Amino acid sequence: MDLRPARPEDAEAIRAIYNVEVVSSTVTFDLVPRTEEEQRAWMDAHGGAYPAIVAVEGGLVVGFASLSPYRPRPAYATTVEDSVYVRREHRGRGIGKSLVAEVVRLAGTHGFHSVIARVVGHHEASIGLHLSLGFELVGVEREVGRKFGRWLDVAILQQLV
Repeated sequence: MDLRPARPEDAEAIRAIYNVEVVSSTVTFDLVPRTEEEQRAWMDAHGGAYPAIVAVEGGLVVGFASLSPYRPRPAYATTVEDSVYVRREHRGRGIGKSLVAEVVRLAGTHGFHSVIARVVGHHEASIGLHLSLGFELVGVEREVGRKFGRWLDVAILQQLV
């Protein structure tokens, strides 16, 4: 497996991985699949200090991770939020862990001080992944999301870099 910065030609693979989760799971609170135009905008927003990276096996993008601004107010400028998604058939092999470890490393390289992970409360695999990399559970937001007719909690995990 190779990790590398996401390229424009990865846009459709990233969108496909993400949209599966939009329509079939609660790991993202998006309700409508991302369009090609929205994916291009996402790609444009994830360069420089807020990178997106991909995991590639045999020429196939099998996962991706990214950093995003945590909040728009200036005092939050040194904090970022991570996201990670892995193709379902490639889970459980350490790809997500490698991706998150790399975006945390990149966060430090780019001068960020804190990385926040916001994980749907029942997603034990993602919570466990973040804990295994040194994130700490710092709180739970109760019933802040609603998808598929269910109220959803969000676990907040944090790592200082």
